[in-house]
Amino acid sequence: MIDPYVVLARPRIDISPDAEYLSGKRVLVTGAGGSIGSALCQRLTHLGLANLVMLDRDESALHATQLAIRGRALLDDDTTVLGDIRDSAWIRDVFTTVRPDVVFHTAALKHQPLLERYPAEAVKTNVLGTLNVLRAAARAGVRRFINVSTDKAADPTCVLGASKRVAERLVAWYRPERFVSVRFGNVFGSRGSAVETFVWQARERGLITVTDPGMVRYFITSDEAIDLLIHAGAIGRFSEVLVMDMGAPIHVAVLAQRIAYALGIPVEIVYTGSRPGEKFGEVVLATREVDRRPSHPMISQVLVPALACSSVGDILDHHDPEKIRKHLFDLLAGEVL
Repeated sequence: MIDPYVVLARPRIDISPDAEYLSGKRVLVTGAGGSIGSALCQRLTHLGLANLVMLDRDESALHATQLAIRGRALLDDDTTVLGDIRDSAWIRDVFTTVRPDVVFHTAALKHQPLLERYPAEAVKTNVLGTLNVLRAAARAGVRRFINVSTDKAADPTCVLGASKRVAERLVAWYRPERFVSVRFGNVFGSRGSAVETFVWQARERGLITVTDPGMVRYFITSDEAIDLLIHAGAIGRFSEVLVMDMGAPIHVAVLAQRIAYALGIPVEIVYTGSRPGEKFGEVVLATREVDRRPSHPMISQVLVPALACSSVGDILDHHDPEKIRKHLFDLLAGEVL
């Protein structure tokens, strides 16, 4: 087990999340089998909820989450729900049955190179899937909705970032006071992350591949990400994205070297070249976003321009990936608060 704070060379960011609003409430988590979704569910079980419903399209991931929480995974009750947020009728029925008070929307596609090649898949899950969940939540009277975004949504240059920026703006279009988004960087050690990949490469191959020595990224630990998500439900207001101050970004090559050192394994760093849509340095706030911190010194609360649901209705009318990509970015042209 690698200590993330040693590798990141910084102390934990402590925001002491206010979780009172969750006590006695019905909570639904989408993407409950993913790294963030699973860690969030495990934390939520200790916060006095009336009920926790875990939703995912990956049955094995749901099994793993329930196993981590209960020490057994029979998957034989209504706390685990199997299905896809792309199915609007199905998700509407789920919300009608569960009637959640609070929703944490963590379900997403996140691998940037794949989504560059298959932008329709990014749209189906990150945009239209989010819209399905939003509509079902509003229809069911959900009081608080916390959407997980990414730093790639700030001045996006890739399909992943653009799809998540559109999702942020769709959340902002819904007017309930507590419908918000949360934006953070790479989660240290999450499934499919650079850290997980580097550890495997070091142990199995004796080398680590990095795209470019100039690549710089922000990193956050799973515990910090969960703290931010829970606190966002307490302090966030509609039309806001909440962004944690993650300190200084880290060169990915330096991160790889620190991981190799922590493992005690000599490795070779191999540079493979940057990929389409990839930034050399991520930003956490877009060019025109104003860094306001009214509630906590470590959390920016940034206003996001709303995007009407009707704006995305015909985005998949094209079948050509380049036309879909262009349409996605066109939705973000000329953003005005």
